[in-house]
Amino acid sequence: MVSSPFIERKMKVGILGGGQLGRMLLQTAANYPVETFVMENDANCPSAHLCHHFVSGNIQDFDAVYNFGKNLDAITIEIEAVNVDALEKLESEGVKVFPNSGAIKTIKNKILQKQFYKANQIPSPEFIVTENLTDLYRQTAFLPAVHKIAQGGYDGRGVQLLRTAADFEKGFDTPSVLEKMVTIKKEIALMVAMNSKGETVIYPAAEMFFDPILNLLDFQVSPAQIAQNALWKAEALALRVVKELRSPGIFAVEMFIDKNDEVWVNETAPRVHNSGHHTIEGNFSSQFDMLWRVILDFPLGNTDAILHSAIVNVLGSENNSGQAIYKGLGDVLKLDNVFVHLYGKKETKPGRKMGHVTILSNERQELIHTALKIKKMLSVESVPAGN
Repeated sequence: MVSSPFIERKMKVGILGGGQLGRMLLQTAANYPVETFVMENDANCPSAHLCHHFVSGNIQDFDAVYNFGKNLDAITIEIEAVNVDALEKLESEGVKVFPNSGAIKTIKNKILQKQFYKANQIPSPEFIVTENLTDLYRQTAFLPAVHKIAQGGYDGRGVQLLRTAADFEKGFDTPSVLEKMVTIKKEIALMVAMNSKGETVIYPAAEMFFDPILNLLDFQVSPAQIAQNALWKAEALALRVVKELRSPGIFAVEMFIDKNDEVWVNETAPRVHNSGHHTIEGNFSSQFDMLWRVILDFPLGNTDAILHSAIVNVLGSENNSGQAIYKGLGDVLKLDNVFVHLYGKKETKPGRKMGHVTILSNERQELIHTALKIKKMLSVESVPAGN
């Protein structure tokens, strides 16, 4: 049976948000029949110069999002903090949204996200909703726990570890989730894609290592080194999360594995994600390629790994703010099987994501050794005052 040919009509697709995720999505878009539109407040954002059409606007404003999307075929997001009401209206008028507004609404609010896991019997750490600090101070018996602001947190911001009652002062005086702390043996992430027909593909699990101070992904290795039984549980759970969200798109499902090899869903991101960056060089179809296939209704890609891979996040150094300079970049570029991605951000700040480096190897220990070497070799600092 011969499949019907694709008609190469340029589909008009908008991206809400102009950061590095949009940038990498646009780099892949050049391979497909698509006319790209980006909306972001900052005309100097990493994505602005790579799209066909840039629109300056607030992605949280109803009118801005609606007017941006009303003449497009489809919209996707690179951050959850978007106006969902405008997306719902656009959907009602025939614009396709990836993921759909219902999935974004559920995930962007951590209270709704945790309630979604509970309603669908998806294992996730026990939680309590706190409306304000008064609520929080009543929860001494629930400690140790993690306090997560319901909306607005990102990249480790909006999360506080509370081990004793003395830590309550670090909590949030706004609706939040107080989540029971799990004794974690491993943290992993799985990228899952689902198309409009409900067909799914899953990428090999990535094992994540976090900066304990910044609470940001420091580096990761794929595939994760975990027991086969735990991997099967994780894959089944990741697929279940995505199917219950009932939306085409690509999703990052972050999980904990405890000391008994039980698997717990931590959080889900309804978009391309930092934990999938290694797929650009490491897998046959990258997470960015996969999302375009979903949006354009093309066949899902091959998620198999070409080689084992690792990524190192390139973060702004402590006590450095201002025009960015990259120290050690030349030395990193001399390394074999290493690929540097800089995000085009002119200004650095402590802990700001400025890029990432991908490493390929068949040997896990070589990946970790090279990742640690790159962390020492490469730094992002600011141009000294007066220069």
